[in-house]
Amino acid sequence: MKSVVVVFPGSNREKDMADAIERTSGMRPTLLWHKDTEIGKPDLIVLPGGFSYGDYLRCGAIAAHSPVMKEVIRLAKGGTPLLAVCNGFQMLVETRLVPGALLRNTSLKFICKSVQLRLDGTSSTFTSKMKKGDVITVPVAHGEGNYVVDADTLKALNDNDQVAFRYLENINGATDNIAGVYNETKTILGMMPHPEDATDETLGNASASPFFEGIASVLR
Repeated sequence: MKSVVVVFPGSNREKDMADAIERTSGMRPTLLWHKDTEIGKPDLIVLPGGFSYGDYLRCGAIAAHSPVMKEVIRLAKGGTPLLAVCNGFQMLVETRLVPGALLRNTSLKFICKSVQLRLDGTSSTFTSKMKKGDVITVPVAHGEGNYVVDADTLKALNDNDQVAFRYLENINGATDNIAGVYNETKTILGMMPHPEDATDETLGNASASPFFEGIASVLR
């Protein structure tokens, strides 16, 4: 499985993501600097978490216009699987690859804790080793994770089975407890929690391993 993790100034989870992918697929991803515009033909592109460009302007807003993103958007729209976590999810909504917006947590505080997520919408690309209703425990680390959509968009997301994960406890005020969403074809997944940090038993939590194992089994 050939995968690429895009690195921006201020990214801080790219190595965690690379470790998780290598741990479950046996293949080390390429870490691609955001100014490099030659991506090639990867099986998977990942936009990792962190604080790209210091989260100035809006979270993910500047990174969404980095040189590499034009090619990321082109490939993703063409069907190349794209996984975007936390700050990466913020880039997705800025580029309109998925609907909605990510606002400040309703507590107005940064949240760093483990949370439980329920898989509500399956995807042949991302969740082939999971089944609807599965619950995993993963960390969150964000100040702007409050996912917001209007009523019509929420209905469309639910009707199209595009809500991937929901929080069992709504920690940030997200509409309908939404923690992650797909695009219409389910080849793009954006989520705020960090599954990459729940894949190693030696660190006390491997509940998200089936998530990455599913991706690897499909794209290998």
